[in-house]
Amino acid sequence: MEKYKVGVIGGTGMVGQRFISLMENHPWFQLTAIAASPRSAGKRYEEAVAGRWAMDTPIPAQAKDMVVLNAEADVEKIAGMVDFVFSAVDMKKDEIRALEEQYAKAECPVVSNNSAHRWTPDVPMVVPEINPEHIQVIHDQRKRLGTSRGFIAVKSNCSIQSYVPALSPLRKFGIEKILVCTYQAISGAGKTFETWPEMVDNLIPYIGGEEEKSEQEPLKVWGKVENGVIVSADSPSITAQCLRVPVSNGHTAAVFVTFQNKPTMEEMKEIWASFRGRPQELELPTAPKQFLYYFEENDRPQAKLDRNLEGGMAVSVGRLRPDTQYDYKFVSLSHNTLRGAAGGAVLLAELLCAEGFITRR
Repeated sequence: MEKYKVGVIGGTGMVGQRFISLMENHPWFQLTAIAASPRSAGKRYEEAVAGRWAMDTPIPAQAKDMVVLNAEADVEKIAGMVDFVFSAVDMKKDEIRALEEQYAKAECPVVSNNSAHRWTPDVPMVVPEINPEHIQVIHDQRKRLGTSRGFIAVKSNCSIQSYVPALSPLRKFGIEKILVCTYQAISGAGKTFETWPEMVDNLIPYIGGEEEKSEQEPLKVWGKVENGVIVSADSPSITAQCLRVPVSNGHTAAVFVTFQNKPTMEEMKEIWASFRGRPQELELPTAPKQFLYYFEENDRPQAKLDRNLEGGMAVSVGRLRPDTQYDYKFVSLSHNTLRGAAGGAVLLAELLCAEGFITRR
């Protein structure tokens, strides 16, 4: 098949680097443009990321000699070169909102890793296995923007992808309340142990804005499209605490949950084992064959052992047991820069292509 031409704006940061790595040998997508801040613009990509390439794999050969464009000044040029862009820019939220809307109005679909548009009512915030129907709101967003091709779609916060996937198929039992503590890797802050040596043998009990996102974003993901906007669910109640831990990649969540109609542990495990979403039905290239893995071992899942399951796109669950205050407690894990960031956005882009929202120019 003819590949979709893809641009990455914000291509020099950690998530941008991950996008560029994921484009190497992608069966549907061809990296065609890289854009970043004015200080990187005009340089070869290899030169622009010299000394700060943070991936375990080398810079893809196709990206090395690409000349980095200016993400803000070259909007029309980039929009004319590609079928859509991934956005991973590092700017103030209002600047990101304005820039992504500029690309959309230039008739260039934007699949964003940023949080800036997560609360725009007609912008879908999608975990493809959980709320793929939310992409239908794009029709209304295009009316507002006055576009025929352009739109913005976003993925959710990386931390909620460590526990919301495990809870979503259990919602039929009427989830009443959730308590969650997330233990988040340093790559979530765009860091490595080399660039953040203070994190070795350390734990920081605060991540700015993260607890609010963890309590509110699941309700939008679990909401409904009504009258051209996404209306958040009004339950369950969620309380969250988020800690930064000395782990390179992988966000772990300790989850406590109470139901209106309490399922058995065997029912929960069977639901996790059999759960399939739209990406699995469509056999999208980045979709894990098995989305939710349950481990019976008491000491799993572990970040180091399990974060790369299914190319880092699966979610691991373990330690399900009764609780004294809630009905049950369990632990779950996802790879924060793959499933939680760039990989989740690539899967969302595949869904948007498969469902006809992204078309070739």
